[in-house]
Amino acid sequence: MADRDRSYRFDQVVRGDRTNYQSGPSTTQVLTVLTLLPIGGTLLALAGLTLTGTVIGLCVATPLFVIFSPVLLPAAIAVFMAVAGFLSSGAFGLTGLSSLSYVFNRFRQATGTEQLDADRAKRGMQDMVGYVGQKTKEAGQTIENKAHEGGRT
Repeated sequence: MADRDRSYRFDQVVRGDRTNYQSGPSTTQVLTVLTLLPIGGTLLALAGLTLTGTVIGLCVATPLFVIFSPVLLPAAIAVFMAVAGFLSSGAFGLTGLSSLSYVFNRFRQATGTEQLDADRAKRGMQDMVGYVGQKTKEAGQTIENKAHEGGRT
């Protein structure tokens, strides 16, 4: 019986089972709560101030909206129509460009020129890799030469 208790306790310590040993929150948890409590309280207070300011502004502006509604309603409709026009114009333009791009890509696939573009891009990448490798070797040589010069002086 004593051997079984000893091996169980050894397994708990070796495997890191802390079910029986942990009685409270860890230091990290305590520090997290102590850090986040003031931040959360401050943000909650700011949210309350913002809500209070919004309600006060609405109470002040409501009579003005009622008085000037014959002017504000047509102005709001005009602004809404202008924004809707700009947004629909952008959507139509984007749709047109994507349609033209689709047709162009289909045309390139039909004529077989996309393989030439892929080969050109592949050659360009190989050239760039060779260039970067050469520049890296030159930089390494420069650093090595400066290190040797610095060691001689």
